[in-house]
Formats: sequence, C-alpha cells, structure tokens
Amino acid sequence: MNSLENLQPKNVFRYFREISQIPRGSWHTKKISDYLVNFAKEHNLAYEQDEMNNVILIKEASVGMEAAEPVIIQGHMDMVCEKEAGREIDFETEGLDLYVDGDFLKARGTTLGGDDGIAVAYALAILDDDSLVHPRLEVVITSDEEVGLLGAKGIDLSRLKGHLLLNIDSDMEGHFLTSCAGGLSAQIRIPVSYRNETGVFVSLRLHGLLGGHSGSEIDKEHANSNITMGRILKYLESRMQIGISSLEGGLKDNAIPRETVCTMLIPAGEEEAFSRYLSEITEILQKEYAAQDPGLTVSAELSEEKEYEILDPVSQQKVLFYLRNVPNGVMHMSTNMPGLVETSLNAGVMKLGTKDFYIVSSVRSSVSSRKEELTEKLTYLAEFLGGTVAVEGDYPAWEYRADSMVREKIAEVYTRMFGKEPVFEAIHAGLECGMFADKIPGLDAVSFGPDNFDIHTPNERLSISSAERVYRFLVELLGSIN
Repeated sequence: MNSLENLQPKNVFRYFREISQIPRGSWHTKKISDYLVNFAKEHNLAYEQDEMNNVILIKEASVGMEAAEPVIIQGHMDMVCEKEAGREIDFETEGLDLYVDGDFLKARGTTLGGDDGIAVAYALAILDDDSLVHPRLEVVITSDEEVGLLGAKGIDLSRLKGHLLLNIDSDMEGHFLTSCAGGLSAQIRIPVSYRNETGVFVSLRLHGLLGGHSGSEIDKEHANSNITMGRILKYLESRMQIGISSLEGGLKDNAIPRETVCTMLIPAGEEEAFSRYLSEITEILQKEYAAQDPGLTVSAELSEEKEYEILDPVSQQKVLFYLRNVPNGVMHMSTNMPGLVETSLNAGVMKLGTKDFYIVSSVRSSVSSRKEELTEKLTYLAEFLGGTVAVEGDYPAWEYRADSMVREKIAEVYTRMFGKEPVFEAIHAGLECGMFADKIPGLDAVSFGPDNFDIHTPNERLSISSAERVYRFLVELLGSIN
C-alpha cells in the first residue's frame, strides 16, 4: 500500500483506499452508508440517512459564497462485484486488494469499484478541505444504483435547496453527459421439470469473453455468454441427443456475461460425435468473434457413464427456444444523434433451478415507448412458454435541457483550464439524473468523471492522472459558481 499512499490528490486516494476496504456490493451497502454517517459526525456536518442506506451530507457555503446557487454533488456507493475465475474473495466481508500499475489504479482479480467509488472519494475530499471556496454543498450518495437505480428512486430530496446537479458517474475525461436512456430489469421465470436418465456426463464451459457494461459497451458487439451458450446447445441438440442438467451464467444484469457453464448427459458411444460437433460450433464462433472476443473459448470435460437428473424433453425445448429467440443486444440506433444506441437489452443473469429457468434482461431505451415494446416482447415470449415476467427498477430517461447554466459554466472553466472545449453528449447507459430531475423541478444537471476503463469487469482500471485533473477541475468549478 506504500505506493498508493503517494498518489495525488492525496485526500482523494486516501478516501478511495478507505472505502475500498469496506464491502459495498449492491444490496450490501449498510457498512459504507454508516461510514459516511460517521464521516459527517466527525466533521460536524448535517446529514441524513434513510432506510435504503442513502446518505445526504450538507456543508454550508464558504465565506463570501453564501449568495451562490447551492450545488448538489452526487454519486452512488455500491459497486458491481465481479472477479476472475479462481479468485477467492467474499465480496460481502472482504475489501479489495488495490495496486498501482503505471498510471492506473487496479484491484487484483476483481472489479475496482471506481464506478462509482471515485465520486465518493471526490466528495469526501472536498467536504474535508476547509480551504476550498464553494457554495452550499449538498452531497447525495445513493445506494443500489447498479441494480436499477433503487436508492435514487426511493430517496427523499425535499430538504435540498440546490437546482444544480454534478453527477460524477461517467468514465471519459472531458466528455460531459447531458442525457441518458431509461431502463428496467425484466426477470423471467419459466417452469421446468426433470427426469432421471443414464448417459456420459459432460461439463461444458464457455469463457474468455470480454464482457463489459451493458449500457456504455453494448455497441461493441461483445458475445453474451448466456445467449451464445444457448446457440451452442441448440447446435448440439439438432445433431445428437443431449440432456441438460444445469445451466448458469452471468453475475449482474447490467454486465455483459463473460462466462456460462452447463452440465449435460450424452449417450454412451457418442463421445467422438459430440467432440466433433463441439469443435465445429467453436470454430464458427471464434471466427465470428475474432475481433470482438479473441479469447472466446469453449471447453468440455467428459466423465463416466452414470444416472443423472436432466430436463424432460418439453422443458429442454422451452429453455432452448427462449435462448434462441429472446432479443438481445442493440435493437435500435438513434436517428437524432448518429452513433448513439437508442434501445438495447442484455441477458445478464441466468440460472436453471429445480423448478424454473430464471433469466434476467436489462432493458434500456431513450424512447419510453420502445422500452415498453421490448418489455412486451419479453413478456409475450415468456408467457408463450408458460412463464412469467416481473419488472423491477424501472427508471426514466434523462431528457436533454436546451438552456443550461451549468453547461455554460463547465465550458468556461474547462476551456480556461485545459485550453480546449469540452464535449457534451448523450449516453445509452442509465444515470440517476433522470430520477433526480423527476424529484427536483427545473433541475440543471451534467454528469462527468475521470477516465475509467473496462468497468464492471475484473480488468477495470482508473487513470490516476485523469482522476487528479478532474478533481482540480471540480474544485475550480465549485469556486466559479455564483
């Protein structure tokens, strides 16, 4: 940790180290929420903590800035917890193992949590520094953003005075977001039943995929391991007899799944045919995804013949039918903003249980009617197969605001500091700004942040130099609000 202690800005990375030692995966945010409350108490700040673990911290304006418009600084406390195969860690009890690699801050074998730990670290560093010039600061750190913006949906913002929102939850320095897609989580359950059968036991694994954020990286056309496993199984099933026993893939609905595993039975004596067919479909997939997922690997282990519980024929056909026909990936591109994904979905979590086949799709669109249409498609497909759909975490799109004082101020400060103009753009990923705009009439919001790469994957890495520049910009911006 010695090299970490020398990173600048010192307070920013000190607080990032501290929160990285606190387990803060989605649904498990009580400890980090209490940490923020303790920070408020130690610094004599007004605070509010609700039942969802959301925390609001208030710091009054510095001398001479009392008349300035209050500013809301906002981020979320939870992180996506993904790890490399073989990495032993309990995300509910253990912290992260941070290290420096050149200009990057990383975590060994896991996601870094820069999304959105850097927002928390920035906010705490600012609140801790009494030398800074700033208006009234209203820091809002929400819970469970990564599983449907749940904290932002439930939080009471009535005590806030600010109408200027700086959301620090984007990952490209110099790019400032002004609108985003809405979304929801569609949870599908299709009933299944099993029977006992004797055959050669096979463990099949699809791995080596790059994955990524299902909003900001859905346009990269990375293979979805759940959908691709469905294609592999259908290819095999159409050429020989197979009996599926277990099927599981993905960890989060908003992360493109990187690995899916399946166990099955095949008839004794068909091992050679199975290996041949598997080699055929593997070659096809590796050719198709040579650019997007060069590490795509399909491996199989065959063991002795034995009796095992497998899906009955009707149940197996239901599972394969769903995986081969469910929409996934980019559905529509924006006609108003060239290059922007308008509508997409991602089958992020899949598990074959004892009574049902469970699969969750994250649906996103900047057009509410298309979000609804896509949800109807999922519902129709699930109900056709005798299943059900439960919708959770439905959140609105954040609409572009034509007149924006905060955008003008950002452009002025950024150009003065760095000698170039900032880029203002929309994003397909979901942000909490839409929720805040629904709760605060006339809200003027922008989202930004430092360079952070491969978020929601164990390859996540935060640029140290970018984090330093963005912090300096944030401090300068706060001192320029009037």
